[in-house]
Amino acid sequence: MTEIGTPTHPLRVAIIGSGPSGFYAADALLNNALGLTVDVDMFERLVTPYGLVRGGVAPDHAKIKTVTKVYDKIAQHERFRYFGNVTFGKDVLHADLTQHYHQVLYAVGASVSRGLGIPGETLRGCYGAAEFVAWYNGHPDYRDLQFDLSHHTVAVVGNGNVAMDVTRILTSTIAELSKTDIADYALEALRHSNVQRVVMLGRRGSAEAAFTHPELKEFGELEEAQVIVSLEEATPSEVSLKYLTDKSKQKNVEMLKDYASRPRDPNKHKEIVMRFLVSPVEAHGTDRLAQLTLVQNELIETADGQVRPRATDRTETLELGALFSSIGYKGVALPDVPFDERGGVFPNQGGRLLTAPNGQVVTGEYVAGWIKRGPSGIIGTNKPDSVETVKLMLADAQAGQHFQPVHTASEAIPTLLNTREVRFVSFAEWQRVDAEEVRRGQADGRPRVKFTDTTSMLALLAE
Repeated sequence: MTEIGTPTHPLRVAIIGSGPSGFYAADALLNNALGLTVDVDMFERLVTPYGLVRGGVAPDHAKIKTVTKVYDKIAQHERFRYFGNVTFGKDVLHADLTQHYHQVLYAVGASVSRGLGIPGETLRGCYGAAEFVAWYNGHPDYRDLQFDLSHHTVAVVGNGNVAMDVTRILTSTIAELSKTDIADYALEALRHSNVQRVVMLGRRGSAEAAFTHPELKEFGELEEAQVIVSLEEATPSEVSLKYLTDKSKQKNVEMLKDYASRPRDPNKHKEIVMRFLVSPVEAHGTDRLAQLTLVQNELIETADGQVRPRATDRTETLELGALFSSIGYKGVALPDVPFDERGGVFPNQGGRLLTAPNGQVVTGEYVAGWIKRGPSGIIGTNKPDSVETVKLMLADAQAGQHFQPVHTASEAIPTLLNTREVRFVSFAEWQRVDAEEVRRGQADGRPRVKFTDTTSMLALLAE
């Protein structure tokens, strides 16, 4: 058997997805401590790379997006190739990858919103936060969505950082948003928004909220919006206080109390109402959403020392015109790849793909990032996660546990795609698109003006 991982017979790896976990995995493979020679081909369905860094990070968080400079450096490695505008399962098939690569790593993330699971959530006016975020960030798949922002009051269910982002975008001024790389069509829609009051609904208490302190602090810095929270709901219960040891959580509670003590600012005409210990149980309306029934919760301590919300018999009704569900993301299935419907992830064991949850290891196939562990952590969390998977990949490669590809020539995949008339985009071509977006933004003092459709990007590259 030919020894794999030498300059003449490199370990060939296909990475599906170009978000943070994909790039961190590429870096760990290309610069592995074992000294193995690895060729990495990254496949991305869109022209644009970076996953949720481009399509998920809020437009007003430009500093966070500078992490792409790290990925740009990784992409310059001589043994790295980027194939943008290539759809797995259509342009390149699972069977193709097993014939061209020794290993395949799926780093496709989690891209859709989890449903609330309540009656009425299919009414017009009920939306997923993930789709709204992708829309205002200019994702080509979501650019044509319509969100009804004609109502005074909307609700955001959840209080993680995505919920905070959605709330902040809905309550920011056009002047604030005009400094960002928000999609132009979204900026125009928000210009005509009538939303004046956003009610955030958290099922647990103030001490258990998932948002980070910087996100909470940003609410107090908005030009026209003020935070409304009752001191009663901002104050943790006795059950919460027993476990309130995290300093960042303590800072959040103190800031919420500070918001509660502030007098109303007559110069700020928008409100962010932060509610805790409430859960939606039913959405009401005839042809569209009009009301939301909430149940009040109480916190209990479970036998294993966890703090959990429990519904009481007390309910209330919220009048509103739109609802954004922000209780988490989930992954979607890919053709010929095992999928855990309940968990919304690819079943795996430390990064090795399994045939099913608790099933057998699938030789040669791996996962990293949110599709591996679920939607948790920050961008940087993906680095150790990817490194963990890569260690298994390298160990398996050395043990001969991999595909036995028959097409290992460097030009085999480009030739295959050309034969199928797939207009794939190289990383250098993406950089041309990137440079043009930045150029377009300079006139208005914006980081960039995004292309939001594939046709326009390919037209630029054809010039």
